Amino acid sequence: MTTPAPPSFVLVKFHRGGRLRRLGTFALDVSATSRLVLLLVVIVTLAGCSAPPNEGAPVGTTDTAAVSATTESAGVASEESDTLIEPFDPPTLAELDAKVEWIDQPVVDALKELREYQATWPPAENVDTVLALRNNSEEANARILNTLGRLPTSDSDVNYDATFLRRLRGDVNSTNPILINSTEEFDVSGFISAGLFSFDWNMKPFATADTVKSWQTSRDGMYDKVVLRDDLTWSDGKPLTARDVVFSFRTIMNPKVPVPAVRSGTDKLRWVEAYDDYTLVYFQKAAEATNVWNINFPIIPEHVYKDSLREDPTLQNSRYHVNLEDAPVTGGPYKFVSRTRGQDILLERREDYYMHDGKQVRDKPYFKYVRFRVLPEAESALLALEQGTIEEMELTPEQWVTRTDDDTFYELNTKVRGVQWLYYYFGWNMATPFFEDVRVREAMSYAFDHEEMLETLHYGLNEPAAGMFYPGSWMAPKEPLAPYRQDLDKAEQLLDEAGWVDTDGDGIRDKEIGGRRVPFEFNIVVKTDPVRVAICELLRQNLDQIGVVCNIQPLESTVLLQRMNDRKYQACFAGWGTGTDPYTNENLWKTGEERNYSGYSNPEVDRLFDEARGEFDREKRGALYARIGEIIYQDQPYTFLYFQSAFYGFNKGLRGYMFSPRGPYHFAPGISAIWATAD
Repeated sequence: MTTPAPPSFVLVKFHRGGRLRRLGTFALDVSATSRLVLLLVVIVTLAGCSAPPNEGAPVGTTDTAAVSATTESAGVASEESDTLIEPFDPPTLAELDAKVEWIDQPVVDALKELREYQATWPPAENVDTVLALRNNSEEANARILNTLGRLPTSDSDVNYDATFLRRLRGDVNSTNPILINSTEEFDVSGFISAGLFSFDWNMKPFATADTVKSWQTSRDGMYDKVVLRDDLTWSDGKPLTARDVVFSFRTIMNPKVPVPAVRSGTDKLRWVEAYDDYTLVYFQKAAEATNVWNINFPIIPEHVYKDSLREDPTLQNSRYHVNLEDAPVTGGPYKFVSRTRGQDILLERREDYYMHDGKQVRDKPYFKYVRFRVLPEAESALLALEQGTIEEMELTPEQWVTRTDDDTFYELNTKVRGVQWLYYYFGWNMATPFFEDVRVREAMSYAFDHEEMLETLHYGLNEPAAGMFYPGSWMAPKEPLAPYRQDLDKAEQLLDEAGWVDTDGDGIRDKEIGGRRVPFEFNIVVKTDPVRVAICELLRQNLDQIGVVCNIQPLESTVLLQRMNDRKYQACFAGWGTGTDPYTNENLWKTGEERNYSGYSNPEVDRLFDEARGEFDREKRGALYARIGEIIYQDQPYTFLYFQSAFYGFNKGLRGYMFSPRGPYHFAPGISAIWATAD
């Protein structure tokens, strides 16, 4: 951890066109603007997790009539344009069992697995001693996590009547689990969604024992057979069955349903068949290493959406679907009590989730209620944490260093940090004339003052990024990619080579495009957040020094996401969280993919992604993804900026938090392991 940079001054010289050029930063006299920048805060907004891809090969004969009947019963229109599923007539289960050799796959109780893992930790210290620590070193951080990150040893330790007070950095756009596309929606969905599969803190996949009785994969990798538990219900009391899983698959594969995050991966499945209320078979298109992720998609209730889907395939626009957004039927451990848009969401533990026919059949969720408060501003959230009106929040680097090391913060709270594979970037829309040339994109990366961003705005706490794979991970290039450093001379040279020169002497570069002279002036969209805007302001200042005009357009997060989905932007500042497997990046980089917002296209990258899916040797797979990372680095569709470490404040009454590459929540057991003490 580093301390804020000392006061310094900036040495400049005049450059052509009358512009100022920075030569270096020395001992500085901080202007009022710079002092304001030092106090700005950073919040994750567009950290999406690309969904898993999938594949498998056809079995049996084709029967279009059977397919039409099946899709219609699933609530999806039978016209060809209303489904991305190819016609397929699945074999009977008896026929399948007769020819397939099934191999048992793990069905895991995530809390039990975590208890076993924690049994290998060093002995816990006295809780009061650890709560008195100030987290100002790696040693203190490790001691806090080792003692406070543990599961309870008995039910008497837990306050099962507690309310977990959580912060949302922005309102959710949807509470429907197949429509989720933001970190906030993942946070809420983690409490209310039904799921058959998950993965632990090492990204190891498994079927969850809460919902699955058995999971088997064929030896040839073409089929997965899952038997559901028979004690699952939706929050309206209706049984949750294999039919709901099939309905969800076919709904996701309806191109009229706007689910780019969830469809990526699910679209690699050939078919999903329910042979009875509990037995499912997933048919893969090909035997690939990534097939294990294809079958992990959200589930929605058929009886709730079957009819309404025909009338409104967006699942958002009709009055019926609007009402469901505020009172959804849930399959997870919590149900909706209330929602005030833009303010809060209140969830309540479902007794019928963990109790069935008078018996406890699953672990009782640790909190009776979960209340989410929408607090976009980090400063307001920190005040709420200090007052106890929320009990957890992600801290900004500035808050970690300067705002959370006093008695006011430590009276009710402690703080912890961990690595997470979340990166931020400037994205260049290559469909625009400004960024179609790789030399221009390289110039943008050379023009930006990466060091000032990291040391001043981020207090030296975050690591520079040169690509999407975290350095040292199994899929990252063995020879680490070199992060860009500011080189304004190199940036100007590249712009000159690309034909962007100042022809009229007004200080702004221009180029003839389509018979007219176009000035290099573009807009960058960014979430309305102080440090995000400050980073874009730094880019604006840097580009001004080399004759490029950058206009900053702050937007509310849902509007920003829509603009990116619609490709109605020229440049953006955003971020992506890691997927469960490197293949999830297909959704961002392969030609024509729905979340390939920059319009990037490289046939070699497309080929390598396809090859990597079919490679079962992990080391060889890693080399293929590493090569993808190297090519994207060379093409610079993004200016990769930094990996955001995880900095969190927690109320002292909470226990059970730990970190993974996806932060403290988005894995199993993750958020389900957090509990409130009884005393």
